[in-house]
Amino acid sequence: MDRKKLAEASSSQVLCWDCKLSAFVPFFLPTVTLAPNCNHNCHVTNSVSRVVVIFPLYYKNPPSIFLGKHQRSASREQRPLPMDAVLVSLRNTSTRVLTSLALGLLIVAVVVGKLLIGGRRRLKCPPAVPGLPLMGNLHQLKERKPYRIFAKWAETYGPIYSIRTGASTMVVLNSTEVAKEAMVTRFSSISTRKLSNSLTLLTSNKSMVATSDYGEFHKMVKRYILASVLGASAQKRYRGLRETMIENIVNILHLEIKDNPQSAVELREPFKTEVFRLALKEALGKDVESIYVEELGQEMTKKEIFDVLVVEPMIGATEVDWRDFFPYLRWVPNRSMDIKIQRMVTRKRAVTRALITEQKKRIALGEAISCYLDFLLSESTLAEEQLTTLVWEAIIEATDTTLVTTEWAMYELAQNPKCQDRLYHEIQEVCGSEMVTEEHLPKLPYLIAVFHETLRRYSPVPVIPLRYAHEDTQLGGYDIPAGTQIAINLYACNMNKKDWDEPEEWKPERFLGSNFEPMDLHKTMAFGAGKRICAGSLQAMLVSCTAIGRFIQEFEWRLKEGEEDNIDTVHLTTHKLHPMHAYITPRAMNRSGLRSS
Repeated sequence: MDRKKLAEASSSQVLCWDCKLSAFVPFFLPTVTLAPNCNHNCHVTNSVSRVVVIFPLYYKNPPSIFLGKHQRSASREQRPLPMDAVLVSLRNTSTRVLTSLALGLLIVAVVVGKLLIGGRRRLKCPPAVPGLPLMGNLHQLKERKPYRIFAKWAETYGPIYSIRTGASTMVVLNSTEVAKEAMVTRFSSISTRKLSNSLTLLTSNKSMVATSDYGEFHKMVKRYILASVLGASAQKRYRGLRETMIENIVNILHLEIKDNPQSAVELREPFKTEVFRLALKEALGKDVESIYVEELGQEMTKKEIFDVLVVEPMIGATEVDWRDFFPYLRWVPNRSMDIKIQRMVTRKRAVTRALITEQKKRIALGEAISCYLDFLLSESTLAEEQLTTLVWEAIIEATDTTLVTTEWAMYELAQNPKCQDRLYHEIQEVCGSEMVTEEHLPKLPYLIAVFHETLRRYSPVPVIPLRYAHEDTQLGGYDIPAGTQIAINLYACNMNKKDWDEPEEWKPERFLGSNFEPMDLHKTMAFGAGKRICAGSLQAMLVSCTAIGRFIQEFEWRLKEGEEDNIDTVHLTTHKLHPMHAYITPRAMNRSGLRSS
C-alpha cells in the first residue's frame, strides 16, 4: 500500500490500522488506554511502538513477520504495517497470556483443593448434599420453600448435613435433639446472627433484640423490652389493653354477621387492625389513626402506617439477593434490589421517627402515657438510629406471630367440628357464662394444646434466622469449622416422624399427655430455646389463647366452601397466603360483660 493509496483511504474516511488497533487492544488488556493522536495519515512506527509497549513479550523477541524490515534505518521510508500481521500477533499474544493465566489458576485451585480435602479428611464433617460447582445447592432451592426441601433431604442424609449456598457452607439441623444442642449446649460457639443484605439494612445493622449478636448490646436491649413491655410484670400492666382488643374483634364480627348474615366473614382484617392498635399503645402509649410524615411530605392513614411498618419489611425480609451467596461479588450492583430495599428502609424510618416525635411532644406537655418509648428515652444509652429501630421492632413483633398463629388455629378448628366442640365444652365447664380471660388459661388444657399444636404444624418462623459458628465446635457428633452457617429447620423438627405420631395431622390431643406441662412455652421450639428465646413468647401465648377461646365461646365456626384446600403460604414463611373465610353463628350466651373501646 503506497502513499497515494493511503491518502485516498484517508480522504474516504476509512480508519487507518493504528485507529483500529487502538480500539481493538483494550479487548485484551482493559486497563490499557491508548491516547487518540491519529489524523488518519499515520504510519507503521506509531503502531509498532504501541504494540511493543503493550506486549513486552514482543519487545524481547519480536517476530520477523511483525517487525521485519520496519526496524531498519529510521531514515528509510516507513511503510504501513499490514493489519493481518497485527491481528495475528495480538491473537497469538492473547492466547499465550490467557493460557498462562488459566494454567496458573488451575495449579492454584488444585493445590488449594488438596489442602482443603486433606483438612476435611482430618475432620468428621456432616454428610454433604451433592451440588454443582460454584452454585452448590442453590438451584435445588429455587421453589422458595427451603424448609420443605431441607426436611426431604433429612430423610436421605440424616438430621444433620451440609449444603453449599454459593460460596458459603451451611449446616442444616433437622431434629429437636440436635437443634437444642445448637441453641443451648453449644450456644457459646453459635450465638452470632448471619443476616442477608436486606435484613442488615432493615434492622439498621442488627440494632434489634431479635437480630443482634449475643453480647452486651443484646443483653441490654432485651432487658429493656422485657422490663417495659414483654416481661411477666409488664404483661400484667397491659392486660386490660389485651382484653379490650379481643372484645373489639368479637364486636366487629357480630356487626358483620348482623349486616350480612349469609356471608362468610374474614378474621384477618379485624384481628390485624386490633393487634396493631395494641402494639402502638404498648410502644408509643397511644393509638394512632393518622399522622403527617414530614420526611415523606404526606399524611398517612393507619392502614398505610401498617403497610410501611409491618407489611413492606416482611416482604423485604424474604427477598433473595444473589449477592448474599457470593460475597466476593458484593461490589456488583443489583439496582432493582437496592432501590426496593432502600425505599422500604427510608419509609419505615421516616414513619417511625414521625411517631416518636409525636410522643416526645406529648411528653413535653405532660400528656404522655407510660410506654416502651418512654422507657428507652429515660435510659439515655441509645443512638437515635438504635432507638428508632427498637421502637419499630416492638410494633412489628407484637403483630406478626400472634396473627399467624391465631388465624391457622381458627382455620383448623373451623374444619374440625369435633375439635371445636371439645374446646367449647371445656370452656363451658370452666368458665360457664363468664368470658374467657387470661386467668382461666391454666384451667383450659385443651385450649393450650390447640395453641401448641398450631405452633408445631404452622411454625411462624419455619427456619430460625441463620447463625454462624464463630469458633470451631461440634454438633451431633460432627466437627463444625468456624465460619460455618447454621440453619435450624423447625419445620423438620416438628414434622419428624420419630418424635411425632402422624406429624402431617393437626391433633391437639398429642399435647395432653403426661410428657407436657400445660403452660410450657418450649415444646415445639417455635420461640427458640436457650438464651436467645423470643422475648415476646409470653404475650403471643396470652393473646392467641385468649382470642381463640373467646372466638369459640362466642361463635360456631364453619369454613367457607373451597377453603379446605386454601393452604398456600407466603414464600419463605408459613403465613397463610389467602385470608381465612368462614361462616359464623352466634352461640346462645349472656354477653353482658363485653367490653368495647
